Formats: sequence, structure tokens, C-alpha cells
Amino acid sequence: MDPISNMIIMMKNASLRGKASVQVPYSKLKNEIALCLQKEGYVSEISKKVKKGFPTLELSLVYVDKMPKITDVERVSKQSRRVYFALKDIHQVRNGSGLLVLSTPKGILSGRDARREHVGGEVLFKIW
Repeated sequence: MDPISNMIIMMKNASLRGKASVQVPYSKLKNEIALCLQKEGYVSEISKKVKKGFPTLELSLVYVDKMPKITDVERVSKQSRRVYFALKDIHQVRNGSGLLVLSTPKGILSGRDARREHVGGEVLFKIW
């Protein structure tokens, strides 16, 4: 399975189950995605830990009035089909209540930050 898909599905399932945090295998890309989600308010804390000799990321999930902030995710660009958005194609997700995460030449950015930086890139996933 795709590592990014695995990460976002683990986060979604943990939040829907009411878990306070989730641990995912560590990679630099996953760390950058987690930092983007933290900046946008979907993750409160990020810590790198070692579990059974392997590095992991522990992500503390955000809840608003005991309801999970992450209710669903959609992987857009997959290993078999890459999807790229130019600056003009970057749009709001769920009328502004969701988030588009892109891999750009300036790093992993949210849709808002990519528009602010005037860059396009590969659309990784949508989260709301």
C-alpha cells in the first residue's frame, strides 16, 4: 500500500474511533505532511519516537467539542495516476472547511499556502 495513503487512513480511523493520538512509520515526507497538517490545525503535536527499533511519528489529533476535526480524507494523486494542479486549478475543499495538500517545488504546502506562494504541484490528498 502507498505510505501516504496508509498514514492518512490511519489518522482518519483513529480520529473516528476517538483516539488521542496515532503512530505511523517515520519518513521525511510524512514528517513534512504532519507539519503542514499541524500548521492548518488538524494535528496538535508531532513527536518522533523509536518503537521496536524503528522510528515512528506520533501525531496528536485535534477534536472540536468532542468531535474529530478529521472526518474524511481522499487520496487524489496515486502511484498509478499522478495529478498535478497549476496555480489556477487550486481550489477550496468543502467551501473552505477542508484542506488540499500539495507537493510543490517549495515543499509540502496546503492549498492556501500554495496560492500565497504562487506555485502549483502534485495534489497529494484532500482532508476535511
